[in-house]
Amino acid sequence: MKKYTLEAYAQLLQNARMMKEFYSCGKEDAQIEYLTYDSREVVEGTLFICKGAAFKAEYLDAAIRKGAVAYVSEVKYDTEVDVPYFLVDDIRKAMPYLAEKFNNAPWKSLNIVGIGGTKGKSTSAYYMKAIVDDYMEATGGKESAVISSIDIYDGVIKKESHITTPEAVELQEHFRHAVESGISYVEMEVSSQALKYNRVDNMMLDVGIFLNISEDHISPIEHLDFEDYFASKLKIFAKAKNAVVNLDADFADRILEASKASERVLTFSTRNPEADVYGYDIQKDGHEIVFMVKTAEFDEEFRLTMPGLFNVENALAVIAASILLGIPKEYMHSGLYRARSSGRMELYASKDKKLIAVVDYAHNKLSFEKLFSSTKDEYPDYAIVSIFGCPGKKAYIRRRDLGTVAGQYSKKVYLTAEDPGYEPVEDISKDIAQYVEAQNCPYVMIENRGEAIKAAMDEAEGKTILLITGKGNETRQKYGCEYLDCKSDVQYVKELLAEYDKTH
Repeated sequence: MKKYTLEAYAQLLQNARMMKEFYSCGKEDAQIEYLTYDSREVVEGTLFICKGAAFKAEYLDAAIRKGAVAYVSEVKYDTEVDVPYFLVDDIRKAMPYLAEKFNNAPWKSLNIVGIGGTKGKSTSAYYMKAIVDDYMEATGGKESAVISSIDIYDGVIKKESHITTPEAVELQEHFRHAVESGISYVEMEVSSQALKYNRVDNMMLDVGIFLNISEDHISPIEHLDFEDYFASKLKIFAKAKNAVVNLDADFADRILEASKASERVLTFSTRNPEADVYGYDIQKDGHEIVFMVKTAEFDEEFRLTMPGLFNVENALAVIAASILLGIPKEYMHSGLYRARSSGRMELYASKDKKLIAVVDYAHNKLSFEKLFSSTKDEYPDYAIVSIFGCPGKKAYIRRRDLGTVAGQYSKKVYLTAEDPGYEPVEDISKDIAQYVEAQNCPYVMIENRGEAIKAAMDEAEGKTILLITGKGNETRQKYGCEYLDCKSDVQYVKELLAEYDKTH
């Protein structure tokens, strides 16, 4: 990989009109070997980025002791050793420039599909991945990379995610790994935070998908109000050569207007036959979902084996993206039929079929409404029991929304831990409980997720479907600033259903 000197980075920031001051300390020709904002990752020759509200001067000193050759910051620090520095106006806006330069603009060598919306991003990412991977397998290409809220694969790294869209430094590194691994396609979720805080600046998506919009992520540390959230989401179109828009989304007219920033736009709908990709005759066929899709190129039947009638919308979105990418329709068929998303709409049943457990990542109002209403339609003779929580110190409005929706549909609600962070689980559960109670629905608060799922199974009466939401297949729980190892909801369900089957 081509490496650059401090002088080259100075020129970059100067040309971008971001630099307030460059102090070279006579080391203009020093070559940068690594780029990071994490002092624990510093190696000899690192350009260190000082970022974050919680940043401390001792982090910089630690980085210099480990070999950082220079730093980038909005303010000057009195360091233990005299080192070069770049002072910039806005560190978040500077990071994408630095990351793109350091990694040699790898995004230019990739076909990138970015997926935005309040609900359905991860499912759509894995639908898209299944289609692309089938296409790649047939044409001798490599498995595509994916950057999602579930996990990350870039050809080098494969790991569980803790954030929807990484910071620009990691994001461009993932792209470089993909290019170096011979990968040509990437599917990625694009969050409102990523768009608001410049993580996807200095790059273009080949296709940007806008699935839907609903109030979410409203808190002092995320978006102060819905307008800020929506405006941030709409920025995806300025980053996308081609766009896909859901005509059935709330505020569709405003979304369509914003999509004019893209060169070409395809629409999809299950209600409007005038959409470029129109889905109709949606029905269940055993455990499969069958539906017709009409486009300018074809009018054919498609099938999904992943449960949830609402997933047809996600399927239509990626069919539209596939058309824009020129992927033949046979791979749309095969990919969607086999598509699975770990921890998303995973369904397990007891041998006597009295208990069905659905594990899903649903965690906001729109995803809850879709999940609960679809479950009621698909399993009309089953009582719904729900097990969920909310994260600490953010998206406070979810507590009202999730408590209300679950209370409306559930026979009983079990409130439990879901990445509480620094906030006591009991406080979060009590906050949600008031809204469950307002729907005249009984509830129980059990902090341990495994114990909550077990209690729900033990106390189930008659045919019951358990909706276990929020954590999916994640194997860590955030307490304070740490991610503690734990069993996933999928693992709990498998073990507890096996116990149930032994005694029933």
